[in-house]
Amino acid sequence: MSRPPSSSPPQVTPPLQLELRGQEQAPGALMPALNLPLSAQERTSLRGRRRTSCGRELLLHLPRGPALEPGERLMPADRSVLVVVQPAPEPVLVVRSPDSLALLQAAYHLGNRHVSLELRPRELRLLEDGVLEELIRQRGLLVEHRLEPFLPEPGAYATASESHNHSHAHSGDHNHDGDQAR
Repeated sequence: MSRPPSSSPPQVTPPLQLELRGQEQAPGALMPALNLPLSAQERTSLRGRRRTSCGRELLLHLPRGPALEPGERLMPADRSVLVVVQPAPEPVLVVRSPDSLALLQAAYHLGNRHVSLELRPRELRLLEDGVLEELIRQRGLLVEHRLEPFLPEPGAYATASESHNHSHAHSGDHNHDGDQAR
């Protein structure tokens, strides 16, 4: 009598647990690097399951601290792999006006509603929201929908180490390495 082939359950790889942040790899060491795309909201949460751009499951178990920044490096305790935080594309509204006062007033009203904003020269960016979009359009501002990284200001109560450290003086380039996001 022949036996049916043994079917062993598929082997499940446990998630890679990341515990260290801001660690540089040893000079001359070749370490695998994984990209971890995170939304602005996900960058504020230092615990939980995430997935790299190549599909590897991760478990963030980082000590309390500021939000993760695009370009920040994370590692497991054994330093076997390097994980680089990337800003994930998100649906955003880009708000513009030829009238700088109208743009400032919109920023004021959105701030009164505790809306996270990314501030740029001659424009505001916020996550898509139909009600806020209508409010902005009623004020006569131009609104464009985009799918790109959202890098909001950290807020009034952020410490100096959590605040933006670049000028936002870019026209068309979207390289935000080193931006702080909250």
